[in-house]
Amino acid sequence: MLAPRKTIELALQGGGSHGALTWGVLDRLLEEPDLHIEGVSGTSAGAMNAVVLADGLESGGRQEARAALARFWKAVSNAALASPIQRSLWDRLSGNWSLANAPGYVLMDHLTRVFSPYELNPLNLNPLRDLVAETVDFDRVNRCTAVDLFVTATNVRSGRPRIFRRGGITVDAVMASACLPLVFQAVEIDGEAYWDGGFTGNPALFPLVDECGARDLVLVQINPFHRPELPRTARQIIERLNEITFNAALLKELRGILLLRDRIEAEGIEDERWRDMRLHRIHGDEDLVALEPSSKLNAEWAYLCHLRDLGHARTDQWLRQHKADLGVRSTFDLDWLLEDSVKPAGAIASRARRRAGEGGA
Repeated sequence: MLAPRKTIELALQGGGSHGALTWGVLDRLLEEPDLHIEGVSGTSAGAMNAVVLADGLESGGRQEARAALARFWKAVSNAALASPIQRSLWDRLSGNWSLANAPGYVLMDHLTRVFSPYELNPLNLNPLRDLVAETVDFDRVNRCTAVDLFVTATNVRSGRPRIFRRGGITVDAVMASACLPLVFQAVEIDGEAYWDGGFTGNPALFPLVDECGARDLVLVQINPFHRPELPRTARQIIERLNEITFNAALLKELRGILLLRDRIEAEGIEDERWRDMRLHRIHGDEDLVALEPSSKLNAEWAYLCHLRDLGHARTDQWLRQHKADLGVRSTFDLDWLLEDSVKPAGAIASRARRRAGEGGA
């Protein structure tokens, strides 16, 4: 007898080569025949994983999607072989994946603090764009009905997010979603300029809630919320500021979901989209916190496979613990988001009732 199908939505964060962990997550989820992915919202590396997933599903189903993800990340690694940013000899000998001591990384870090990408790269060359264009068939992506896609970029002039949907997802949309302002020139689409979507949605959750029918939203997180060590060097401070910035929009959306759910419960508002939303999280926090942020630019094949295996193992563990909770309850406890806030009337009681029926992870 076949197990009843469970339907989920995926929210995929960006984070450079750490997106290979998300590759491992997707690879493991695609192994579950009774698990249906209805929608995917992705930013930066999450957007790249999303379009490769859709391309593969449209081309040949789940197995082809798994193969397409492997091909894409192998192509990323092959392209990085020509990069001047490589690990130092000592880091290679010591098994450290960091690039912080690499001369090429140090030079780039200094140059991008003094010169803009319009000065450093006036021809606007971007090998990653060429790679994405060569490895992803965007005609297939835009006609794929197996999964709804949402790609987020940030409008430079208005500061607002723009969500690209099926029919309008192009290589430029994906590159806009991954456009780091100090590294790349803004991507121009329809007369508007765009930067990395992580500033306004890493990833955007509201399209999944508003436009998809599944009530189980799984966040695949590769930017840790918490780091135990206080940053003390200039580079550490900047790197932590970047992490906080790229998590800020996500935290606001998660907090908004909590507050709206409390208001709906307290006032009896009929809005099942938000009332029944169940949140889950697959992450690599402990492993990723141990990695220096500079490792997000390391695309060595052994490293990408290491991250893939971490994502695969984390997802396998999550499925064993929480697959049965899909369709039943949330497994991502977010009450800590409101600890320092003034709680609305009835919120404490309603969350207490909800916690009694939900797990935490």
